[in-house]
Amino acid sequence: MSLKEKGIFLRIFLLVMAALWMPTLRAQTNTLVVIVNPTIGVQHLTRSEVLDIFLGRYRNFPTGASALPIDLDASSAARNQFYALLAHKNPADMVSYWARLSFSGKISPPFAVSGVETAVDIVAANPNAIAYVDRSAVDSRVRIAFEITE
Repeated sequence: MSLKEKGIFLRIFLLVMAALWMPTLRAQTNTLVVIVNPTIGVQHLTRSEVLDIFLGRYRNFPTGASALPIDLDASSAARNQFYALLAHKNPADMVSYWARLSFSGKISPPFAVSGVETAVDIVAANPNAIAYVDRSAVDSRVRIAFEITE
């Protein structure tokens, strides 16, 4: 086998291996979605609308209904991923952000819950609630209003 043939074989081998690994790598990353109660009448939210609600800038849905954001607790990897992808803030930045706003008395941070199942249950039971969860936790009681992509 010539050097050129070995190079071609190596490239084909690497492409096949990459194709086999891609679904595995994709499955390991969490796909976060923002969920709402279907009765609120919100079909879709934009990235800026989600940010405004979760950062306390504006606590209403586009329909005018009041929004109750549900956060996951501070130790949650999903919470860190959510704020990193949407607001480009790390956990320390978020603590500082909410400390500053809470001290000013302007607004309080979203209500934090200990688990994804609790967040889904609250959104399912409360028409004004909004939360972010892994796509795998979504059930028929809630509606996906926004998908968080990297």
